[in-house]
Amino acid sequence: MAAPTPKRGGSLAPLKSRAFRYLWLALIASSVGAWAQTVGAQWMFINDPAAATVVPLVQTANALPALVLAFPAGVIADAFDRRWLLLGVQIYSVVVSSTLAILTFLGQMTPPLLLGFTTLIGAGLAVQIPVWQPLIAELVPRSQLSAATRLDQLNVNVARALGPVIAGLIIANLGVAPVFVFTAVSSLALIVALLAWRRPPSTAGASRERFLPALRSGGRYIRHEPTVRLILLRLAAFVAPGMALWALLPLLASRRFGLHADGYGVLFAALGLGAMTAALTLGRVLARLSIDVLLAGAALLFAGSLALTVIVPSLLPALPLLFVAGYCWTASASTLNAELQLFLPTWVRARALAANMMVFMGCSAIASPVWGLVTANFGLEVAIIAASALVALTAPLGLIAKVPASGHLDRSTISYWGDVSLGFEPEPDAGPIVVSIDYEVAEENQAAFLAAMDDQRRSRLRTGSSRWELYRVGEDATRFVELFWVSSWEEHLLQHDGRLTPADQEAEDAVAALAVRTPEARHLLPPPEPASDAE
Repeated sequence: MAAPTPKRGGSLAPLKSRAFRYLWLALIASSVGAWAQTVGAQWMFINDPAAATVVPLVQTANALPALVLAFPAGVIADAFDRRWLLLGVQIYSVVVSSTLAILTFLGQMTPPLLLGFTTLIGAGLAVQIPVWQPLIAELVPRSQLSAATRLDQLNVNVARALGPVIAGLIIANLGVAPVFVFTAVSSLALIVALLAWRRPPSTAGASRERFLPALRSGGRYIRHEPTVRLILLRLAAFVAPGMALWALLPLLASRRFGLHADGYGVLFAALGLGAMTAALTLGRVLARLSIDVLLAGAALLFAGSLALTVIVPSLLPALPLLFVAGYCWTASASTLNAELQLFLPTWVRARALAANMMVFMGCSAIASPVWGLVTANFGLEVAIIAASALVALTAPLGLIAKVPASGHLDRSTISYWGDVSLGFEPEPDAGPIVVSIDYEVAEENQAAFLAAMDDQRRSRLRTGSSRWELYRVGEDATRFVELFWVSSWEEHLLQHDGRLTPADQEAEDAVAALAVRTPEARHLLPPPEPASDAE
């Protein structure tokens, strides 16, 4: 069931929300510090004989924790107060960054230890992003969600532009250790903003899933929702080769253009300026182009500009190329993220966005050292050209894997199954539960019925069922029995109240319309344990 397409606000409309504005500005400050830390860590390795291999490992150390922590963080974010979760993450980041700065000042920082601290800082980021991104939908109206998502990307890219510039200036004048002090101080802004914000009680979930069942249900939703899988696939296809730019940029700066830390910051600034421009103009671009045309164009322009960076003779012509690359990077990443945000129902939003982060950071963690090894064995130029070719190959994906627009969909949860009437009250952990539904379908409608059942199968599986089957009754050619298994009674009650959307209701209505009479449902539960013999 589709809702009327809402009128979209301007690119800056979400900033009219006071809570969003203050949290967004504070997050920029925190992100600037995080990017400064990355540059400081990379620059400590730049003169190492094995720099081609070691420098990309900073990206890996920063991204690797997301593969382990992002999805569990999404589970927690769907269940607990996200304000307090963010606050805890920021306090953790201050402690880790301060310790890093102290050890560096004392001269105790070795390359393995620095990579270890970078991993710890990455762990904070791996928890922060799955908590923050679903919070955006609480802070702005749905009609402004795409614009707010682009502003979130703008936040990332302002930080990506300013962080390296600030880090470069600090390194050039004071050394690396003060960069880590700056990282710790920058996190304080978000702590202050979070303490000042009072999250409305109504935005918190009324029910709280247990951790392991919530982990399973989130994974099951992603596995059985084709649109989510498609968006994650398109993201991985672009990011894995495109990550070569971020992983090898320090080597481009030092080897190709002969720059020092402050010049490296200028390269980052060009990328960040392009990204900021994309965040502010994509709304108008998408009003004229389809999502797939935009993604194809961004891939080709990114590939061309990346390849030219190892062809141009000096820094000056490289800057507009990096501007274009930054624009196209954000155009692709923010468009896919926005469509995912718009598509996801509330109950699983944090978990699915955490999966999106896992794909992004996983590509970074895996691709960065791969491009480093290619550079070490074949040279910087070969690595950049190969990455550019792979990015260009993603442009035709829109012909076979189109990303559907989701802004018109109604993704609210509804309770249309009604209350369950049983002859006894099961325990919450009773299970597995089998729901049996009988259908009588005239022979002329059976082909359409079976086709409609495919949509209903996906609905059952993505909302909590672990198994689904459809049988035809041998004694009556017009009767069918649908069976779906749910791990516990508690999980099935969540299907009744909290997970179903208008799309699920539309799938069920299509099936019911083809039945001769109203389908009859029964709940099959495990029998009680036999009573032990009295002594």
